[in-house]
Amino acid sequence: MLSYHQRTKHHPQRYARSAGYLDWDTQPDPFRTFAGAARLELPLQADGLTTLYGDLFLPGSVKTQPVGLVSVAVLFELSLGLSAWKEYRGNRWALRCNPSSGNLHPTEGYAILPPCNGIEAGVYHYVSRDHCLERRCLLDANAAGELSDGLPARSFLLGLSSIHWREAWKYGERAFRYCQHDIGHALAAIRYAAATLGWSAHSLDHFSDDDVAGALGLDRTADFAGIDVHDREHPDALILLSAEAEPTLPSGLPIAAIRAAGWSGHANALSPAHVDWSVIDEVAASCTKPRSSLSQVEPMSLPLLTSGCRTRAATLIRQRRSCLGLDG
Repeated sequence: MLSYHQRTKHHPQRYARSAGYLDWDTQPDPFRTFAGAARLELPLQADGLTTLYGDLFLPGSVKTQPVGLVSVAVLFELSLGLSAWKEYRGNRWALRCNPSSGNLHPTEGYAILPPCNGIEAGVYHYVSRDHCLERRCLLDANAAGELSDGLPARSFLLGLSSIHWREAWKYGERAFRYCQHDIGHALAAIRYAAATLGWSAHSLDHFSDDDVAGALGLDRTADFAGIDVHDREHPDALILLSAEAEPTLPSGLPIAAIRAAGWSGHANALSPAHVDWSVIDEVAASCTKPRSSLSQVEPMSLPLLTSGCRTRAATLIRQRRSCLGLDG
């Protein structure tokens, strides 16, 4: 990791290694989809959310919403959803509520849901372009029961992964840095979105990367067959979303039951050709997270922030655009 840091630093006399130009013919598709997976359309409900931005920083001041189709839709809309479309000289591109380096958005989002109002128990992939969930895995009664028993009441899991190639296409060897940077942005965006619903969000750092890959289906070779290895996803994080302010964090997950469940969907190819920056795979492998116990995870205590802003939180979140056009 330290050697990667030294190798990929910019210097006064030169930049870190990259292609040095943008090969528009191989620009990655910004949207991952799984052909053959059933789709669950999500309602656009954030406009009806009255939570004020300043109240996000006052514990207990936001009314807790029940976990169900509408609230899950709001969570994704205000965290990983689209905030705007832009167009210039016939080219059209999307902006999202979670900031991203170069607007390349390597981060993919998933939901692991026990049975809840309007959604069957399973593993779902979020498609921001269409604001829908693709059902990658349908859990049977036994597996759904194991998941429910392992999670606190009124809770579910949100998973994050990165597609390193989306950043490497532009930034070359530094791509791993930017993917980690964007995961941090996504975690913050999820916490803000959860707070608008009166929910808590806890990163489950004790699970391993293999646990995350198994829970999200990222290690299913057949589902990524036929696409280049650079278009695959790297497991990054699991987050517990809960209507409880201080839920008991799960010590384990029914990974075996999830792996054995009925899966569907085949990942789309993102680029017709790729440049292999092998150091990215090397540093990713060196940073592989093993499983640890909950007792090894020390919570971070930070002073509470405050805000006097009385604008609706959803309004501010959905107005996020680009750091090139800030409001003075």
